[in-house]
Amino acid sequence: MMIGTLLTIALLAVQGVQDIRVQRAIVVQPETVTVGDPFRVIVRVKVPRGADIGFPDAPDSAGRVEAIDPVQITTAPDSAFTDQTAVYRVAAWDVGRIAIRLGNVRIVIGRDVMEVPLGEASIFVASVLPADTTLHVPKPARDVLGIPAPWWLWLLVALAVAVIAALIWWWLRRRQRLKLITPVDPYEEALAGFARVQGLGLVEAGERGRYVALMVEVLREYLARIDERADLALTTSELLAAIQDIPLIPANRLAAMLV
Repeated sequence: MMIGTLLTIALLAVQGVQDIRVQRAIVVQPETVTVGDPFRVIVRVKVPRGADIGFPDAPDSAGRVEAIDPVQITTAPDSAFTDQTAVYRVAAWDVGRIAIRLGNVRIVIGRDVMEVPLGEASIFVASVLPADTTLHVPKPARDVLGIPAPWWLWLLVALAVAVIAALIWWWLRRRQRLKLITPVDPYEEALAGFARVQGLGLVEAGERGRYVALMVEVLREYLARIDERADLALTTSELLAAIQDIPLIPANRLAAMLV
């Protein structure tokens, strides 16, 4: 009998049923593989005719051996016995000698059920790495925070932060400068101011005094924009005296509005 083959014959007694002779054998082909290579575990069970055989679904090897395909079951022609063979196509994901545990095979005779242990087989899994390698045992993870950064890396970080800050400052200054140099038509601005005051609905609300005051404020801002002599700090009399020589401004009509 080759290495890797487990052959046993059990004589079992079930209450109400005559003694049953169960023959079972396990063969592993091939006996040596490398990590991830598929191999076969062949289980053959022979019981008296009339008994049903239930094979385990897959080997149980705590994750070190994994089934690749569903179990394949064939029945051999025999008039005196039920002779079935289950073939498990599996692969191993560790190295060394690995035990293959298949659990129990279930024998059913009428209403009686018995669990027959299949025992263990094994496979030797060879490493694909050189014999002196240390990669099989992973090194413990190193603490990222415990690795000191070189001084030049911190210098680069500081320079990058300084460049970004300078770009932001330049962009803000440029944006503010664009706002300051953007020309605004005093006439258009005054029209917008009059429309804004008109939209407040002060006349309809009975606040005529406030309405007139706001309109005069817009007018004085317009005058200050078109001529620097019409300063907002001047009183009404001083304003009229300052702009009386400006030909574009009708002083009489303006006086009637401001007084």
